[in-house]
Amino acid sequence: MAKKPKKGGQGTPATIALETAAVAFTVHAYEHDPAAASYGGEAAEALGIAPDRVYKTLVADVDGTLTVGVVPVAGQLDLKALAAAVGGKRAAMADPAAAERSSGYVRGGISPLGQRRPLRTVIDASALGHPTVYVSAGRRGLEVELAPADLIALTKADTAPIAR
Repeated sequence: MAKKPKKGGQGTPATIALETAAVAFTVHAYEHDPAAASYGGEAAEALGIAPDRVYKTLVADVDGTLTVGVVPVAGQLDLKALAAAVGGKRAAMADPAAAERSSGYVRGGISPLGQRRPLRTVIDASALGHPTVYVSAGRRGLEVELAPADLIALTKADTAPIAR
């Protein structure tokens, strides 16, 4: 997989972080439908890939600390499992405005890469079963494909079974 050259306006903090790290990745753009019920489901369908390879980035509040959970779009974030993975007791979904402020991205386009304020991140262990996975490239309608090991390294993530 080779780096895809930047095309007009596709550079985001996520793709810049990938370029800076010199890891192999591919950017996949699709026409975002504002009426789509699920951003991740829309990406999988638009790109013609299995939903278990597309991962959504969710921001949760674990014991008062914003924490990122990255799980397949076909599943849900298990908040108890996320809390346990980071040694916490309680987790709840973060306030969307707080997630946007912290990450620098808008809901539906939050990437685990290139966040304004990098947060502790846990990636569902299922990602390790794929040669590449897709995550938001930092904008609705834009995904980045990369090796799970690179995603883990760049986000300094832990892996744990946090999806259900």
